Amino acid sequence: MPAIGFTGGRLNRADALRHDAEGLAAAMADPAARLLAMDDYVPAMADGRLGWTALPGMPGDLVLLGLDEGGVPHFAAITGAPARGRSFELIAALHALNAGEAATYAAARSVLDWHARHGFCANCGGVTRPFRAGWGRACPMCGTEHFPRTDPVVIMIAEHEGRALLGRQPAFPPRRYSALAGFLEPGESIEEAVAREVAEEAGIVVRDVRYVASQPWPFPSSLMIACIARADSDAITLDTNELEDAIWVTKAEMRAALAGEAGRFVVPPAYAIAHDLMRVWAGG
Repeated sequence: MPAIGFTGGRLNRADALRHDAEGLAAAMADPAARLLAMDDYVPAMADGRLGWTALPGMPGDLVLLGLDEGGVPHFAAITGAPARGRSFELIAALHALNAGEAATYAAARSVLDWHARHGFCANCGGVTRPFRAGWGRACPMCGTEHFPRTDPVVIMIAEHEGRALLGRQPAFPPRRYSALAGFLEPGESIEEAVAREVAEEAGIVVRDVRYVASQPWPFPSSLMIACIARADSDAITLDTNELEDAIWVTKAEMRAALAGEAGRFVVPPAYAIAHDLMRVWAGG
């Protein structure tokens, strides 16, 4: 498979440097160090590459994104402002970013948004402070350490007699259909989550769940786990709290939609793993 959106990052995350106060200070003082240029979480770009600037004299709180092949440290600034929805400008940037660049942006967006939303300790309510090169927050009042979280999400195609089940949420752009998806719940395996979500949203019983691929999804910070499962029947019972519509599509219809041909539905953007999942299922 080609690189899935938001994967293939080229920076060495340099975990050892996160624990080395002197080394981290030297990295911040490095005249070659770079700072990710963003405006309201929209990255500056040129020719599909992220825009970087020199570190300011007083950098403030930073996240070490990693080191490039030449050992140059790359950072992002903790601003304290939580990310909002995907604007037109951000969507345009996501379509234009090269795969590895998108992975670096995804990591930066997720961890910066986490900082903005976790300024207080969940244990005692105290004000937390960044530590570990920006990959954690510590509470000086009770000593609790907090780390960025990733929420696992299953995203799946149910197949029945050569057709795939797709769903549509009311918030989707016109005519867009996608694979069904839902968060894993505590005490649940991937296979169990796939079966539960398809049953809840479409009333379809599935089995023989097989894993396809995964993708970090920085809105705000999820891991999309793509699967395909076999359905026992094609009788849809729609949960209208979750979906506006659900349809069965053939492989020919899926290939046509992936190719951008006019039809009864359009597919998600190429940077979403749902797009890759549809392509894998359709066989091309």
